Amino acid sequence: MAYPAPIRPAVDELETSGIQQVFDRGIGRPDVIGLWVGEGDLPTPGFICEATEKALRDGQTFYTYKRGLPELRQAIADYTAGLYGIAADPERVTVTSSGMTGIVHVLQAILTPGEKVAVVSPVWPNIMAAVEMAGATVVQVPLDARPDGGFRLDLERLAAALDPSTRAVFVASPSNPTGWMMEAEEQAALLELCRGRGIWVIADEVYHRFTYDRPHAPSFAQHAGPEDALICVHSFSKAWAMTGWRMGWLLHPPSLGETFGKLIEYTTSGAPAFLQAGCLAAITQGEDFVAGLVERCRTGGEIVFQGLSALPGVTLARPQAAFYSFFRLEGLDDSLDFCFRLLDEAKVGLAPGSAFGRGGEGYLRLCFASSPERLSTAMDRLRRFLVESRQVVDSKA
Repeated sequence: MAYPAPIRPAVDELETSGIQQVFDRGIGRPDVIGLWVGEGDLPTPGFICEATEKALRDGQTFYTYKRGLPELRQAIADYTAGLYGIAADPERVTVTSSGMTGIVHVLQAILTPGEKVAVVSPVWPNIMAAVEMAGATVVQVPLDARPDGGFRLDLERLAAALDPSTRAVFVASPSNPTGWMMEAEEQAALLELCRGRGIWVIADEVYHRFTYDRPHAPSFAQHAGPEDALICVHSFSKAWAMTGWRMGWLLHPPSLGETFGKLIEYTTSGAPAFLQAGCLAAITQGEDFVAGLVERCRTGGEIVFQGLSALPGVTLARPQAAFYSFFRLEGLDDSLDFCFRLLDEAKVGLAPGSAFGRGGEGYLRLCFASSPERLSTAMDRLRRFLVESRQVVDSKA
């Protein structure tokens, strides 16, 4: 493309992700059931909105603390301590304008152009794009696909991917898109490996509440001291149905607080105070809502599993965590084209596996954080499309 003057090649060469391409093609179409992006169909609960409205009426519309309202940072520290049974100080907490913005700030803080970040994949593509925009190189370390449709991480392969130019390891657990979850002993081993080599661990723990065999996912923070080279990324988007609010937080060594404060000062100048009032309500009053949402997703995951697992040529496991089914379709070699056809012909929106990096092609991602009725209709449409397109044979015919 021609520009009035040059722009950075790293930006010019960025491609729109396959997820966004499908979303752009289907958004606004009332006949489409969109299960393409990582959000459900419930609006933000009323108690969060009411706290935000009150803050607006009370005039909380001015500049505020760069790293977040002190009462919100304290509440996040208390939440962390209560959830994981660890000591957490508000000096380890920085509130960010979205989890993704937090990731960008982390990369700004630790990366020098030319360095490497080892990324466990398949993974949300925004992570890899952010590394590349920072002038660094992504080294993908793919999960092993198990015969039952699940995944596992080969820690020895990950260790072998690290070299003197590796600045950080990025791991999302619970995982978007696979639903894989790292066990506590694996986290401890990876943290010890990186500690010995002076490598940062960036842990995306956004889906920490969406687990189906335990109260919450293990956290790297349970194995780290306050000044370990560990940064945990969190978001209000998923557990509290606040995707459009774009609010998140970082748990980091206290020594990085001033660094993140400066990065925020020169970018967003801080998250809006009235939105932070809503976040405070979410994290202090939202446990009943979170529990109900997780159970809703448990039901949704079972509907999808039952709807797809009986089809020949489809391989998937019951989700361990998060709220996605990442299933393999035999013979699928262009998942983006398949998603376009599915959208146009069956009116169901899914995300192509190719969008998530190495090991993703041949898979499709479906977000099941929706009502049982909506998911059942989508399963009927998807099954019919798979059969009519001869992608699978209907075993019930």
